[in-house]
Amino acid sequence: MINQMTINGVKAVITYDSDIDLFRGNFIGLNGGADFYAADAEGLRREGEISLKVFMEACQEDGAEPFKIYSGKFVLRIPPDDHAAVSRAAIVSGKSLNQWAVDVLKQAAQQ
Repeated sequence: MINQMTINGVKAVITYDSDIDLFRGNFIGLNGGADFYAADAEGLRREGEISLKVFMEACQEDGAEPFKIYSGKFVLRIPPDDHAAVSRAAIVSGKSLNQWAVDVLKQAAQQ
């Protein structure tokens, strides 16, 4: 299980940094780094709000898009046996391999 926190609609992954004995939040999907540290969940939320606000203000000042833009394309390399198996699964479900993969990935990302 990945520990996550949503701050002002933006997800952050939360990890523990034993070197400094603090929790670290790292926003995902941003066009740059905006991490934050605290000893507890309340502090993480507070520090995360500050970090995100500073990041968004800097993007606005620079005229930069704060969120990553994705093309909708990526290459996936899998073993031939797995390729055959997923192709069969797509055919059985009445979908193209692409649509089957989109559906499976979307379902997995929502968990």
